[in-house]
Amino acid sequence: MKNKTIPIFYACDEPFIKYAAVSLKSLLANADKTRFYKIHVLITDVSDNTKEKFFALGTPNAEISFDDVSGYLGRLSARLPLRDYYSKTTYFRLFIADMFPHYDKAIYIDADTVVTGDISKLYDTDLKDNLVGAVSERVMTEEKVFGDYVEKVVGIDRYAYFNAGVLLINCKAFRQKNILGGFSSLLNFYNFAVTQDEDYLNVLCKDKVKLLDPKWNAEIFNGIPVTESDVAIFHYIMTSKPWHYPDCPFGGYFFKYAELTEFYGEIKAVADGYTDEQRINDEQCGINLKKLAESEIARGDGYLKKLRKHQDEGRVKVLEKINALEADGVFDVDVEDDPPTKPLPDGVDFAYEKLSSKIKSKTAFAVARWYLNSILRTKKLIVRDIVGVENLRSVNGGAIITCNHFNAFDSFIMQMVYEKCDVKKHKFYRIIREGNYTSFGGFYGFLMRNCNTLPLSSDYKNMRKMTEAVGKILDDNGFILVYAEQSMWWNYRKPKPLKKGAFSFAAANNVPVIPCFITMRDGDDIGADGFPVQEYTVHICKPIYPDPSLTRGENAARMKDLNELYWKDCYQSAYGIPLRFNCEDKNGELVIVGG
Repeated sequence: MKNKTIPIFYACDEPFIKYAAVSLKSLLANADKTRFYKIHVLITDVSDNTKEKFFALGTPNAEISFDDVSGYLGRLSARLPLRDYYSKTTYFRLFIADMFPHYDKAIYIDADTVVTGDISKLYDTDLKDNLVGAVSERVMTEEKVFGDYVEKVVGIDRYAYFNAGVLLINCKAFRQKNILGGFSSLLNFYNFAVTQDEDYLNVLCKDKVKLLDPKWNAEIFNGIPVTESDVAIFHYIMTSKPWHYPDCPFGGYFFKYAELTEFYGEIKAVADGYTDEQRINDEQCGINLKKLAESEIARGDGYLKKLRKHQDEGRVKVLEKINALEADGVFDVDVEDDPPTKPLPDGVDFAYEKLSSKIKSKTAFAVARWYLNSILRTKKLIVRDIVGVENLRSVNGGAIITCNHFNAFDSFIMQMVYEKCDVKKHKFYRIIREGNYTSFGGFYGFLMRNCNTLPLSSDYKNMRKMTEAVGKILDDNGFILVYAEQSMWWNYRKPKPLKKGAFSFAAANNVPVIPCFITMRDGDDIGADGFPVQEYTVHICKPIYPDPSLTRGENAARMKDLNELYWKDCYQSAYGIPLRFNCEDKNGELVIVGG
């Protein structure tokens, strides 16, 4: 059932409230008249005369109040980092959830906006368990220096970084997760200087953001991200203010509503009195901001670097290797310091036909089950959801299952998938690297050699026996898991380019490929390595069947291409951002896949 009352928040000081009045006028003019709007204006010091002018904007279905945040601001004011062209009002949105505990959800909107769509449709967006709904920040994707800043300093993908000027806030979740307390702690740890409160919000809400249609925050920056007629909120970001620049793009929308307020005279006076000197200063502010971003990137104690000092050194080095390899466009190299690979011995029972192999396998699976239950119970492994179960169940015969490979837990996750799908008529096997079979000792070595694993081999005769076993297993309706990327990158979220091996097996045996892709997000708990424990979602895609009209090689290539496409779609849908790699093409541009 829709909430009939919609709480909406602005944050203003005396000089900026006249622009908030224009925004509110446009909002109420285009909002659903059957809903009621509770308008809160967060302030510290606004004159009574200004308030009276603002109250005149009220309508029968809208109530306006001014709410003094001085008390909340006083707790943190001494530690709030400020630039000369930012005011403390930018931090007010962080107080909303705690100041108004009776709201489970609310809209925050910057004053430098014009609302041309029905704001109730934004409010009705289902946030699920996300902390905020917001639109990605175009400045970070279109200006390289700012994109580099948020990735290298803040630790957020430039396409996942959101603009905080329009927010649908999950107030209930904010309180449950104590975001205000987290903000205070983060202030003590690091002072973000470039986008300030926006940086803090992105860090605090990382992986718990529902990225919205850009029409809900169409930033006026190098044009707009959607067709003009589709825009629901125009946002005049940075120095692109229609009351300063008569040629400001889409400024006509602002003045259309400005003329309907009691503040129009003041606004017109500001527009007429804005000087060339002030415009030059605006330009210099933009230059200074880029220089500040560059200096933050160059710091030896930037936020991400400082954070890494509190995390496991070995894990940090692995991440550094991954970043370096991605930058070079190399994706098929392992980054872990595994023991040297020993050749596969003769006599491996690839198909697990011997009684001794079956006994060891049964024991290994019992041990693996005990271990899996243990890490699930202690939340060292968290699987949030398995979607697409019906796709695995729809396959009647044998099949090759592909999955992205990001740590040792992904094998346990896929075992959970197999069990949840309840497809016992299909015995489950895994193809593993030769070194994983021969070089690991102890607990993991025992599992590697006995949990229905099929080791690859550098020896031709062993490889032929393994290939024959694959064929027999598939003929017997077995499922075989293959990590088709042929490399493991720890907690790497993007799908890497695929190798042909898995698809050659499928084509040679005329069986389908079932692409599975695991997405992850930072959980609330920090592991022993100092990194957030990941929460996983498994996406089981539709099976890809061989095309009988194609040759074996053509089928392998086709299934590989479709698998990559399915994985890319999973990635972009789950994370809400384009698949992009941090390597450069021949023109020096970042590689974006599928945009």
